[in-house]
Amino acid sequence: MTTIASLSAAELGPLYASKELSPVEVAKDALARIERFEPDINAFTVRGDAVALAMAEASQARWLKGEAVGPLDGVPVTIKDNIGVAGWSMQRGSAIASDAPFAEDSPATARLREAGTVFLGKTTMPEYGWKGVGDSPASGITRNPWNTGTGPGGSSSGAASCAALNLGCIHIGTDGAGSVRIPAAFTGVVGLKPSYGRVPAWPVSTMGFLAHIGPLTRTVTDTALAMQVIGQPDTRDMTAMTSRPPDYVDGLKGGVRGLRVAWSPRLGQDVIVDPEIAALTAAAAQVFAELGATVEEVDPGFADPVETLMTIWASGAALALRGVDAATRARMDPGLVAVAERGERIPASTYADALLNQRNALASRMAQFHARYDLLLTPTLPLPAFAVGRNTPEHGAYGEDWTRWTPFTYPFNITEQPAVSVPCGLTRAGLPAGLQIVGAFGKDALVLRAAAAFEQAQPFARIDLPVKPL
Repeated sequence: MTTIASLSAAELGPLYASKELSPVEVAKDALARIERFEPDINAFTVRGDAVALAMAEASQARWLKGEAVGPLDGVPVTIKDNIGVAGWSMQRGSAIASDAPFAEDSPATARLREAGTVFLGKTTMPEYGWKGVGDSPASGITRNPWNTGTGPGGSSSGAASCAALNLGCIHIGTDGAGSVRIPAAFTGVVGLKPSYGRVPAWPVSTMGFLAHIGPLTRTVTDTALAMQVIGQPDTRDMTAMTSRPPDYVDGLKGGVRGLRVAWSPRLGQDVIVDPEIAALTAAAAQVFAELGATVEEVDPGFADPVETLMTIWASGAALALRGVDAATRARMDPGLVAVAERGERIPASTYADALLNQRNALASRMAQFHARYDLLLTPTLPLPAFAVGRNTPEHGAYGEDWTRWTPFTYPFNITEQPAVSVPCGLTRAGLPAGLQIVGAFGKDALVLRAAAAFEQAQPFARIDLPVKPL
């Protein structure tokens, strides 16, 4: 039976136009579901109930007058807490941040407001987005709806949990080393890291060119709809693209027949991949062959770029904590403080070498690779979701560094390429697995087209209720 909670953003517009459903009904349903699930999931830092209802009423009036501003008018959305929303605080997951209202909308937020969407609230993240899991000193632990004893990943933690439960249709996150794709994989949703600069950012991230803004949704079409809006230019970001995005929704057509696809189960690295994840992602890669693509198992041929990542990452953390005294740091996530202190010891020449030479070398390698292959497929992550409150899995196979269990995501932040995680099955324990689809820089439409073809061939599992913890 179709319920409001089961509807996608793409399905809402026609129902609004026919007056079978109203934005106010949808907003009230979403807010009621948030009230129901939030005690178990803890996905929000700001609840915007009154704002959401006012925006929904304004949208409803436009639809009734035949003056809807676009297909997302009246669609409920959430915004990650490191993206500005005028009138709401932006604490970035930090207990030491000011809770004063932010003065203006960031670019993605501004475009969503112009498109008539309905803001439900702001979603949780680890402190300054420094790690791939979902706890912070400010908001505590965010949980995974598939099993509340596990985490949703991070740093777009609350966004992913909301997407899994359809608490709103579009959820805007950020991705500096996998922070959209990691939680998308753990929660069984679609998570896109666009080409760098496709979605403008302001205020700028201290992680610089590593940081991308992208949506988490339940369907590839909803991701395309979101990108159509948030991918518009904004002069506040000097590094952003100045061209308008293509028609991503129309671009979903065409399938993958004739494409040259590389399948790399370990990126050529010494990666421990859970056997169930290995089997599910290998089967997903085979789907592309069944759809008419030429699929070859091949590695892109680069060494693990984790030191390049961490040089830029730690330097960015140092900048974020610049001027924060020892007493205040004692109230912060110890792991973030340790990374910032590492960054403070990095010489400027080492940082410049990583940012310029090493990053360019890896990007050049991948550009040459994509001259031979249209797409690269990998597991999004080598393991399913693990216990909450931990930075690394309890079995210890990946050590104490969270980057050790995210080896497939961060290389493509360094290269600035588009990469999407799509769910590709469930483990025997009922936890999602993700397949990552990577394209050449600027080929976001192709990546989404491939994701749509896979989605149609292998529909994704859905969840409506949290299950009991392990």
